[in-house]
Amino acid sequence: MLRHVAEVPSALQSLAERLAAVARAETLPRWRTGLEADNKDSEGSWDPVTEADRGSERAMRTLLEAEEPSHGVDGEEFPSRPAQGRFRWSLDPIDGTRAFVCGFPTWTTLIALLDDDRPVLGIIDAPALDELYLGTPGGSALIQAAHRVPLQSSGCLTLPQARVSTTDPFLFDAAGQEAFGQVRAAARTIRYGFDAYAYARLAAGSIDLVIESGLKTYDYHALIPVVRGAGGTFGDWYGGEDYRDGKVIAAASRKLYDAAVEIMSAA
Repeated sequence: MLRHVAEVPSALQSLAERLAAVARAETLPRWRTGLEADNKDSEGSWDPVTEADRGSERAMRTLLEAEEPSHGVDGEEFPSRPAQGRFRWSLDPIDGTRAFVCGFPTWTTLIALLDDDRPVLGIIDAPALDELYLGTPGGSALIQAAHRVPLQSSGCLTLPQARVSTTDPFLFDAAGQEAFGQVRAAARTIRYGFDAYAYARLAAGSIDLVIESGLKTYDYHALIPVVRGAGGTFGDWYGGEDYRDGKVIAAASRKLYDAAVEIMSAA
């Protein structure tokens, strides 16, 4: 297992950043161009996918096939490629496709490297903002051009002081909505609609608590190293790390995480 940043091969960290670069080359030129979106959901709701999503994932898979053909690949848009060893990549070419097609700048590309199923490196790349958030066991950083700035969560300890975010409270089931309503009533302020970008800003210290449900593996794998590398806590609604139902909490401190768990675990 990779336990310290020094043990993450520098070549793999470089590869992760190059994956983000080839994804940007596919997504950013297509943003705000009126790109048509197809609906992946056949049951009536809107789950958009665009050629930017598909082109971005294709580009990342092509690079991985060329440089690390033994590594596994899991992505949102195409079938998984099994690993022939310990390493596997988790790719979400555009997290926040709804934001992308609406012209908002907070969509991201999510890239994670897993070592024996444990996320050890994560990237949250926001191309429209030129912000790349990199997380490893040794720390997290914001990368813009040639500049790398270490990240540290705010350390917020209590709900009354917390700046909270969720993508959409109506994505919770009835019990989840009721529990989140208690968090909302106790919190300092609430912001909605930022998808994975909220976790990046938690790592940067400007959001303190993020609560979500219904996430897939490619939605959360990259978030874990970024949040934890900045000193934050990442877990499920029940104080553990069982994400099979997609319920996650990210917090600026362990104490704040525990306070959120106390409320959300009743849902």
